[in-house]
Amino acid sequence: MKPGRPGDPDFDERRAKVRDKLEGLAGAKGGDERQDWFARVYREAGNDPAMVPWADLAAKPQLVSWLEENPGNGEAAIDVACGLGDNAEAIAEAGYYTIAFDMSEDAVRWAIQRFPSSQVEYRVNDLFDLPSDWDGAFALVHECFTIQALQGELREKAFPAIASLVAPGGVLVVIGWVGASADHTGPPWPLTEAEMGRFESLGLERIETLEFEAVRAGGKVIPHQMVVFSRPD
Repeated sequence: MKPGRPGDPDFDERRAKVRDKLEGLAGAKGGDERQDWFARVYREAGNDPAMVPWADLAAKPQLVSWLEENPGNGEAAIDVACGLGDNAEAIAEAGYYTIAFDMSEDAVRWAIQRFPSSQVEYRVNDLFDLPSDWDGAFALVHECFTIQALQGELREKAFPAIASLVAPGGVLVVIGWVGASADHTGPPWPLTEAEMGRFESLGLERIETLEFEAVRAGGKVIPHQMVVFSRPD
């Protein structure tokens, strides 16, 4: 893996150079080829995380803080669309038996390579074709930035697919960009408050909302939320 991480000048320069190429690939702007686009990004990255625009190479600090207050005791957890594995590793370190999946074989291989002594069970799976034994099986379900990267039919299907993983008495932690100006065209396509409410219509209860801001390239400040839902026993 090439050196560096977000914030390092060389890393950021490599990431900036690849942006136009990625935006020119089929599926970059959504549509039927969106899933293929994600797979291609990982496949063509050449083990350089700068080529994967969403790879922070660190767990989300909001998730880490939440896990400090809500450690596991061997309960089952799952990380949706795990990418290079940082969030999954944080969940496992907090005491959860953790499964992490991604549709990209290259992403899963890469995560295993990065964390050779990991306790996480990394799997290649499609969010829209989940194993039947995962239905209602997890005390903790973590979703970060997956839904906002989808639109249309895939986006609609993502809500029930993710909610289906939450066990009775379990929780769903959703991290995403919520709200945007009227002229925002995406991607990503931020979640609306009404969309966050979709999880409640699927049998979950909102128990916590943390609002925070993320600073992106050029100093752009983007509003985010971490929302915790629970499924009644």
